[in-house]
Amino acid sequence: MMKGLIVYILLILSGLQLRAAVVLPNIFAHHMVLQREQPVPIFGTAAPAETITVSFQNQQVQTQADASGKWKVLLRPMKANSIGQTLHISGENSIILHDVLVGEVWLCSGQSNMEYQMRKIAKEKVPLKGNYHPKQELKEAHNPNLRIFLVRRKFLAKPDGKYEGWALAQDSALSQFSAPAYFFGKKLQEELKVPVGIITAAVSGSRIEPWFAEEYWNSSAYLKNIPKTGDPGKFYPLMIEPLAPYAIRGFIWYQGESNVFLQENLSYTYKMKALIENWRQLWHKPDMPFYFTQIAPFNYSLDEKGQVRMATTVLPEFREAQDLVLQLPHTARIVTTDLVDHVNDLHPNYKWEVGRRYALKALKYVYKKNVIADGPEFKSVTFKDSQIILKFNHAEGLKSADGKPPRLFEIAGDDDIFHPVSARIEHNRIILSTMGHPKVRQVRFAWDEAAQPNLVNAAGLPAAPFRTVSPLKSIKL
Repeated sequence: MMKGLIVYILLILSGLQLRAAVVLPNIFAHHMVLQREQPVPIFGTAAPAETITVSFQNQQVQTQADASGKWKVLLRPMKANSIGQTLHISGENSIILHDVLVGEVWLCSGQSNMEYQMRKIAKEKVPLKGNYHPKQELKEAHNPNLRIFLVRRKFLAKPDGKYEGWALAQDSALSQFSAPAYFFGKKLQEELKVPVGIITAAVSGSRIEPWFAEEYWNSSAYLKNIPKTGDPGKFYPLMIEPLAPYAIRGFIWYQGESNVFLQENLSYTYKMKALIENWRQLWHKPDMPFYFTQIAPFNYSLDEKGQVRMATTVLPEFREAQDLVLQLPHTARIVTTDLVDHVNDLHPNYKWEVGRRYALKALKYVYKKNVIADGPEFKSVTFKDSQIILKFNHAEGLKSADGKPPRLFEIAGDDDIFHPVSARIEHNRIILSTMGHPKVRQVRFAWDEAAQPNLVNAAGLPAAPFRTVSPLKSIKL
């Protein structure tokens, strides 16, 4: 009887100690990177009213847990530091995190092309384009200033107290990590010369709907009038919300293939708008950069048996809808029409170039580096006599990537029947001939799911597909 009572008392005391223990979310761990030049939140749980002390570098901050046990402190903005430091959190218990760096932190998310693991790079065939293939990258990667954090679906739901989520970008941890996210981080680290931390939260086959909170569907004037599909908010509370307010610089988004299969266009625009606004609000930063990938060429129109299931223009129409979110501030997108060897491959290689193009956007627009980050983008069209003159932004050094005439331009009249037309480059403009087509009213470029045009600028970045007459042209987000 006495022995049982003692065990019972010990269990109660143990439970009280457990409830009183200071606990950090799993996003905090040994080897992590803290965001430089911004206030850095350190947050977690403890017993209600418990005093928490956080010490890092030359800072020491105290706070008390609220009535629900939650607490948060802010470290003052810090300069980048590649020398590992100790983060010490103390209350009823102590937590010591080792080898903590200060630098740049980004969150990368999406579906399978973002999830695409580094281990696959070594198994892929030599690409048909370019002369760079980092086949041995996984074996050779050893940069202590590049750190990675892989979000698994249930990993953030309950802190485990092990604080082992962050890792150096090498060996087994890197083999499971996102290839485009890794190459993005690698390029940033090489150019900025500061530590870089990359967080990846991606799920193969996922649509966009699970990645933003359902309340943002309800508050959207457009979305609230259409049926809810695709499990709105399913991944958001598991894989995105628990990360905040961990300090990060911005977001990278590579998703959309699953929504193309549904033949979406404008509805995807508003879902993407909801996601961007949701994530920015979650971090309380309306100016956080959001960069996305324009979906690559693929034969969406044919099913597994070769039967036609949709028009070949569904993909370019989807891209057009993606591009509408460029109206939102601090957004950008990369074009990937040239990063496919086979249009029946939904997961094309060249993930190193995808990552590099993301990095170019960040280097130019966030870090103000003097780099070319954008390919040619349609600016204006002039119909003059028997010619059409197309002007582009970001067109300095406009050229053909393969030395052949620019291809995949088409013209049509009001009947919407398009005809291929020859093109030539003249003073960073495209000149089309309308001979034989006297009533041309519209032009389109690379307007097909399999289109792989050869028009690039001096930096070798591809021109974005476009059409001069679009039903989405007047939409303002």
